[in-house]
Amino acid sequence: MPGSDLDSKKVLMVVAQEGFRDEEFFEPREVFEDAGVTITIASKTTNEASGVLGRSVKPDVAIDKVIIAEYDAIVISGGPGSRKYLWSDKNLRELVAEAFEQEKVVAAICISPVVLARAGVLESKKATVFKDPESIKELEKGGAIYEDESVIVVDNVVTGRDPASAEEFGEAIIEVLENL
Repeated sequence: MPGSDLDSKKVLMVVAQEGFRDEEFFEPREVFEDAGVTITIASKTTNEASGVLGRSVKPDVAIDKVIIAEYDAIVISGGPGSRKYLWSDKNLRELVAEAFEQEKVVAAICISPVVLARAGVLESKKATVFKDPESIKELEKGGAIYEDESVIVVDNVVTGRDPASAEEFGEAIIEVLENL
């Protein structure tokens, strides 16, 4: 129901163990907290995860232990660590595909939309990604229609381009969550 209470919504935020982009995690998280959404943080392990700008966060759960049915959205932060830790994470791809099949919000920012492409959820959809040739190629390989925009929303899939888009990205996710 549009305009429903967001206090009951649960968002799984995924970060790379090392090298996540601080703004792309902390800015959307602040938007979610302000909306009253419950946040769970996931990474490869529950050891402290470190951002490229020096901030860190302690994940609540390891990616391979997540039960996606417990969440309304999965949001993947970007940063150089995404390429190293998240792009090839089979468990994460399975979570994304499962969330998409269950019509949950599936979102990623910076170079992390590549995870969505590799999970098969961007097929024939417009999407954005950080303007890096390898990331754009990966998106298109996954069937996405690349567009250089700050944030793109197609149904329940949200992609964001870069750190400058982080707050807008978080707000777009809230808007989709409100209409679930």
